[in-house]
Amino acid sequence: MAEVSTEILTSAERVWEVIADGWSYAGWVVGASHIRQVDEGWPALGTRIHHSIGFWPVEIEDTTEVKAVEPLRMIELDARMWPVGAAVVRLELHPVAPDRTRVRMIERITRGPATVLPKTVQDVLFPPRNRAALARLADLAVRRQR
Repeated sequence: MAEVSTEILTSAERVWEVIADGWSYAGWVVGASHIRQVDEGWPALGTRIHHSIGFWPVEIEDTTEVKAVEPLRMIELDARMWPVGAAVVRLELHPVAPDRTRVRMIERITRGPATVLPKTVQDVLFPPRNRAALARLADLAVRRQR
C-alpha cells in the first residue's frame, strides 16, 4: 500500500470540484492520457470514467469506477489498467483552514499480474507518481479558485 499526502492552498470544495469533474481526470492522474466517456452522475457510487492509459501507439483502454464516496470528504476508486492489473485508490480530503486542504492518497494493487510486485518495489514505484498526481490536482484546484 502506497500512501502520500499534500496540502493544497484552496478549499476542500475547490479540490472536490476537480475530482467531481470526470473530464479533468487525465489532467491530474499520471498515466491517464485520454478520457473517452464519463458516466452520467459521476462521481456517484458505481459510475465510471472510461479512459486510455499510455500514449499512442501503445494505449490501454479501461475504466475507473467509484467504489465508495462521501462528497467533499472521500472517494475510493477501482482503477483498472488491464492486462497489467487494478488498484484501489482512495483520496481523502481534510480541511485544515477555509483555504487549505490536506489531501491523502492511498493506492493498493488488488488484482492482476501487478500483485506479484513485492511491497518494497511498490513503495519505490508508486509514491513519486502519486505525489505528481497530487501536485497536478493542486494546480487544477488552485486555478479554479482564480
